[in-house]
Amino acid sequence: MMPYRITLEPSGWTYECTPEQTLLQGALAAGIELRSACRNGTCRACIVHAPGAQVRYTLAWPGLSLDEKEEGYVLPCVACPQGDAVLRESHATRQVAEPTGAGRPIDAD
Repeated sequence: MMPYRITLEPSGWTYECTPEQTLLQGALAAGIELRSACRNGTCRACIVHAPGAQVRYTLAWPGLSLDEKEEGYVLPCVACPQGDAVLRESHATRQVAEPTGAGRPIDAD
């Protein structure tokens, strides 16, 4: 399957993420760290606003209310992309170590 393009705002960083990867896994594979803690959808440390993003969750009841889902919030630790997406995540950082390459960055810098 073709990977989707994930863009982080306000940094403008982009990375590829397959539908089988969570948004968090794709970011980490591309050398980008997003906020996270539990990585199972309960602590909400990773919550981001992603208006219009289409995702599939890896579990039946991710830690979001129906209102939050309708407002465009997602939990990247348990959300797999179903198309290109923009995540509003101002706390993202670049990893110092070499990325694994599975979710390679696709931005120019």
